[in-house]
Amino acid sequence: MVTYSAILDVPRETVLFLARLLAAERKLRGTRNRTRALTCFHQAVMALCHFRDGTDPATLARDHHIGRSTAYRYIDEATQVLADQAPDLDHALNNAHEAGVSHLVLDGTVIGTDRCLEKTTSVKGKSIDLWYSGKARRHGGNVQGVMEPDGFPVFVSDVEPGSVNDLPAARAHVLGALYAAAARGLPTLADLGYQGAGIGIVTPVKQPGEGPPLALDNRALNKLQRGVRCLGERGFALITQRWRLLQHITASPGKIGDIARAALVLTHFEHGRLA
Repeated sequence: MVTYSAILDVPRETVLFLARLLAAERKLRGTRNRTRALTCFHQAVMALCHFRDGTDPATLARDHHIGRSTAYRYIDEATQVLADQAPDLDHALNNAHEAGVSHLVLDGTVIGTDRCLEKTTSVKGKSIDLWYSGKARRHGGNVQGVMEPDGFPVFVSDVEPGSVNDLPAARAHVLGALYAAAARGLPTLADLGYQGAGIGIVTPVKQPGEGPPLALDNRALNKLQRGVRCLGERGFALITQRWRLLQHITASPGKIGDIARAALVLTHFEHGRLA
């Protein structure tokens, strides 16, 4: 057997931030000193290895000389304390309005997963995989995100099954608050998947399936909107490239929302966006 050293490319300040959250959680639970297999610092290191590289808990358990079930429990605990720090949508929109943001960008993504045997009935009455996304052509969970114009994510929703399209997912988690923001002069740009979302949600003009092409002014409008919107759609790339666990999750798909919100909090911390 060959042993080697590895480097976790996460700032020490991020590890200490998570360690403080874990220490507060242990104090809240009344955990006695020296009754845990890992200190808060080493639990934070293990959890951040999981988020940063997607290292599986079994490997992390071996590397930290703890049981496999303990590793799973410690990672779930770290994920939850981070997710609890995520801003709610109203708070995020108020901050954006006070900062003078010109507009927001709404986008959705399907985060892949492979534990998806649950079935549901489609609108056509057929039995389908609940977590299969026809748009992404893979199993996963649909997560909605709200981004600033430069693509920095300010909010990530809870997860919906992959069979749920962007518009129904947005109705369930974000549209109500975005309507109120639009009434205060903060519109939201979105792609064609959100057509019909309502007043304040600006989508491109759709090309009819039959008939003449769009008028020149509509094509120009679509091009201008796409040029502005594409910058904001980089938000999920920022999160998933930094925290590679989100590129494919092997845990229960119901945990995708908490994992995404935890990654959002880590991103906010590293960019100095946490109060």
